[in-house]
Amino acid sequence: MPPLTCFKAYDIRGRLGAELNAGIATRVGAAFVTATGARRVVVGRDIRATSAELAEALTRGLTEQGAEVLDLGLCGTEEVYFATDHLGADGGICVTASHNPMDYNGMKLVKAGAAPLTPADLDAVRVAAEGAAPAPAATPGTVSDVSATRAAYVDRVLSFVDVGVWRPLRVLVNAGNGAAGPTLDAILEALAARGAPLDVVRMHHDPDGTFPNGIPNPLLPENQPVTADAVRDHGADIALAWDGDFDRCFFFDATGGFVAGEYVVGLLAEAFLARDPGAAIVYDPRVVWNTRDIVAAGGGRAVQARTGHAFMKAVMRETGAVYGGEMSAHHYFREFMACDSGMIPALLVLELMSRRNIPLADMVAARRAAFPSSGEINTRVDDTAAAIVRVADALAPEATARDDTDGLSLEMGDWRFNLRGSNTEPLLRLNVEARGDADLVAAGVARVQALL
Repeated sequence: MPPLTCFKAYDIRGRLGAELNAGIATRVGAAFVTATGARRVVVGRDIRATSAELAEALTRGLTEQGAEVLDLGLCGTEEVYFATDHLGADGGICVTASHNPMDYNGMKLVKAGAAPLTPADLDAVRVAAEGAAPAPAATPGTVSDVSATRAAYVDRVLSFVDVGVWRPLRVLVNAGNGAAGPTLDAILEALAARGAPLDVVRMHHDPDGTFPNGIPNPLLPENQPVTADAVRDHGADIALAWDGDFDRCFFFDATGGFVAGEYVVGLLAEAFLARDPGAAIVYDPRVVWNTRDIVAAGGGRAVQARTGHAFMKAVMRETGAVYGGEMSAHHYFREFMACDSGMIPALLVLELMSRRNIPLADMVAARRAAFPSSGEINTRVDDTAAAIVRVADALAPEATARDDTDGLSLEMGDWRFNLRGSNTEPLLRLNVEARGDADLVAAGVARVQALL
């Protein structure tokens, strides 16, 4: 079989057709068993039009090798992580392309305990999938429905908050027609049963694989006005929006202002350090100054990891960090198998608003002023590696510090940037930040972009 280009840095993602299809999904299922030795595997899927077919093909590959499949059906990626640990399975796979375009799909894979596959683990699965198809097991595996696991997942998510301190809030929730709606309903029902005084306005709530309101990716600026307008129109105190597999949550304040991910990381880092002084907090290299400043002030230990869920989880586990956050809205929690969740941060921010009794905009205003940032700017170039070298050659001689942990990070006095290639798409991603001067951010963006 020709090389499988759908295997990326830490998961599987590819264009439908030659890069990823039912035949390849079956091979991945068989390869997961032969490469990892898994005998019980949780399988879930998002709402994309091809996800059910790919999940069925994946299940066929797993069961042909004798593995028992624990089927969650439609769910979020974090529910696969939870069920893998909760049910004592040997691994878990969620069929999802998250926020990628319509012609993509993919898979996120974990081992026992929802531990991430190492690069060597994933490469072993790839090699097995590219090799000769193994002979079927003498006794094929079985498939069982474990969708009832959602109740235990909801209990775990709610364990992160104390509903007794919550104040009345009007909350707009935008599921983006992705997988979030049914799970969110279960969480809201449980919150109501515990007396949470929430007035919830739902929009784009029903799962729909045709995505009639566009691909659910609230990080893109062009996708933000619909939620920003709705939070104002409904007089909500906050709006929450999720991507397709809801492992990322995005926040809008009562004015409709989008709260950039690094400021949410800062809020949550501060909250966890108040509970656990001296704890480690993990962050990614893209936008760092706000997080480092808050962790230092809170007496914590800031630990940098490469961008991407597999790398962040590995460092979370190595350090025992209580919390980790990426500016792209992935948030990781020690008490959630060191995995990322899009539901837990939503509840934590609602609780912070209640405890402090101040609007979200006011909670982040000082941090925005102290450390303004550009947001992630994506550029398509013919050769991402060559473009990064070109920028380094031009600007590194002026830099006061350089970090090549993940792409190129240069500190240029009172401004800083990170430039890296996407792990899942053919894009170059730029983030610029400054100390107290938004004009420096704009000037920094212009300097780097002129070299691309």
